[in-house]
Amino acid sequence: MSDNTNKTHELVQKAYADVARKQSSCCGSGSSCCGDTKAYTVPDHPVPEAELGLSCGNPLAFGFINAGDVVLDLGSGAGKDVFLAAQRVGDAGRAIGVDMTPEMLALARRNAVKFFTTTGLSNVEFREGKIEALPVEDASVDIVISNCVINLSPDKPQVFREVYRVLKDGGRMIVSDIVLNRPLPESARSDAGLYAACIAGALLRDDYLQAIRDAGFRRVEVLSDHTYVVGNVCDDPIARQAASEMSDQAASLDGVAASISVMAAR
Repeated sequence: MSDNTNKTHELVQKAYADVARKQSSCCGSGSSCCGDTKAYTVPDHPVPEAELGLSCGNPLAFGFINAGDVVLDLGSGAGKDVFLAAQRVGDAGRAIGVDMTPEMLALARRNAVKFFTTTGLSNVEFREGKIEALPVEDASVDIVISNCVINLSPDKPQVFREVYRVLKDGGRMIVSDIVLNRPLPESARSDAGLYAACIAGALLRDDYLQAIRDAGFRRVEVLSDHTYVVGNVCDDPIARQAASEMSDQAASLDGVAASISVMAAR
C-alpha cells in the first residue's frame, strides 16, 4: 500500500474518530451536509444514538432489500443503516457493517446491544476493515449499501471491484455518494479538510459511473441527484470547518459537486 494511500486513510480515520468520540450530529438543524435537500433522518429509528448525520442520501429508500437478504454496509459508522437493514431482512437475514475506524466500531457495537434490547433481533455484525479489501467472503452478499463513504477512498475503482467480488450473482449495489460536476480548483483538491468533508477526493461524475461499469456491473442507474451547496454544511463538524477555511472560495465551490444515489446489478 502506497504512502499516499496510508496518509489518506489516516486523515479520514482521525476525522471520523473525532466525530465518534463526540457523538456529534452533522445536521441537527435539518439541512443535509451533502446537498440542498433535507437530511435523511428516521424519527422512529430503533437506535437514535446511531444517527451521527454523516450521510448524504438514503440507499435504503429504493425498495431493493427483502426479508432473508444478507446486506453489507461499507463505512457503517455508528450503525444507522445497518440497524435499519437488519429490521428489513429479519431473523432469516443478516446485516454486516464494515468500518476501519476503531472508535466508530466501538460505538456501533454498543449501539448493537441497544438494537437487540429494542427489537430482539441479533442479526447484526460489525467488522473492522478497509473498503478496498473487504473482510467478507466471495459471493456471500445479496445487497451492498454505502452512504457518503466511497468518495473518501483513495482507490475507488478497487472498492467497486471488491463490491463486485462479494456480491452473489444477481446481487445489487445501492450507494449514496458525492461526485463532481466539474473539476475542483487546485487549491481545493489539495485541502485535507475538504477531503474529509467528502469533496476533495470525489471523482468526476462520469468517471465514478465508469469505474462501476469497469468493475463488471451492469444496469448502472442514477436513482437520485442533488446539488451540493457549501452554505448548507450546517452543523457537520467536518464540513463546517472545511467551509470556514475555504470561505473565500465558497462561490466557486457551489454547484461543483452533487450527492447521488446509484444502483448497479451484478
